[in-house]
Amino acid sequence: MNSLAGRSGILGLLISIISLMFASLACQIDLGGPARPGILIKADEKEATEVAQIWSDAISHAVSSGQVIVLFNEVQITGFVEQRIRSDSTPILNDPQIYLRQGQIQVYGTLARGFLLSTALIRIEPSVDADGQLEFRLVEASVGPIPAPDLLMESISTILTEALTGSIGSLATGIRISSIAIADGEMSIVGEIR
Repeated sequence: MNSLAGRSGILGLLISIISLMFASLACQIDLGGPARPGILIKADEKEATEVAQIWSDAISHAVSSGQVIVLFNEVQITGFVEQRIRSDSTPILNDPQIYLRQGQIQVYGTLARGFLLSTALIRIEPSVDADGQLEFRLVEASVGPIPAPDLLMESISTILTEALTGSIGSLATGIRISSIAIADGEMSIVGEIR
């Protein structure tokens, strides 16, 4: 009888250990990473579409003056980036947050790959080149305890380029940018129609 009770105890212990192993595989391991550079930004579909509308309105007003002025805020740019990232079946970054501070575009979010989870922060400084085009200079990129992967940086750069210069931005609308300023949660772009 003791032998049967001993076997039942060992079998129960073995089942418990196996259950714990499967439960730990289902959980994600948080690698940590950089802290969010500001408060949580809540954006929705309306803000995502405002970026294109702002460019369109600026062009309409520029017909008479020749000067284009666009002003974006963190909520609008976050909404645009979030919408573009969500359209990907395997997004590189989850819950993106775009902070416009101290001359920089700061992109914050979480990365989840398999059972690993970490936060990411990319700091970019935009500038205007001699031809009136926006350029982006990477200042810092970190994911958890390691540097950000190239794929993340390329993905974010592509989305920002589309928002600010690409299919809805200055290149598509024929604008020569003369200045860009970023501070206190806002970004202004000034230019002229070519």
